[in-house]
Amino acid sequence: MLLRLIAVDRLRTPAVAELCAELRKRLAPYHGYEELEVRAGDGKNPALAMREEAERVMRALRPGDRYWLLEREGTQLTSEALALKLGEAGRSGATRLTFVVAGTFGADAALRERADFLWSLSQLTLLHEWVRAVVLEQLYRAAKIARNEPYHH
Repeated sequence: MLLRLIAVDRLRTPAVAELCAELRKRLAPYHGYEELEVRAGDGKNPALAMREEAERVMRALRPGDRYWLLEREGTQLTSEALALKLGEAGRSGATRLTFVVAGTFGADAALRERADFLWSLSQLTLLHEWVRAVVLEQLYRAAKIARNEPYHH
């Protein structure tokens, strides 16, 4: 199954970009992976920025994509539960699973309504750059769990 990540804005912090590059390399033997960045809104009007960002994300989704929105109010999963949920998605016939990381102001209601699953990494507010790194790390960990390979507990 191909995993895709669509993120609002780009990675700006060199250390986080380097970490994400390393995690993409680790994930490569397990899953195809694509990443797409869409332009962030200007921030002068948060509601307008969220709506514009949602439109850009929706245009980037491919027909038939299943997608999970990273959302603080979503469902938290253990690493093992994530591995099972990813496996279920693959067994259900999904060929692509897209993860969406919204921008600074959060996700527009249109993104939440269209999502197949709202995934919460934490109740804490996290920088969107860090969310990308955590998602990559958890996808890698879930792949190792699914193959019964050793991983750091």
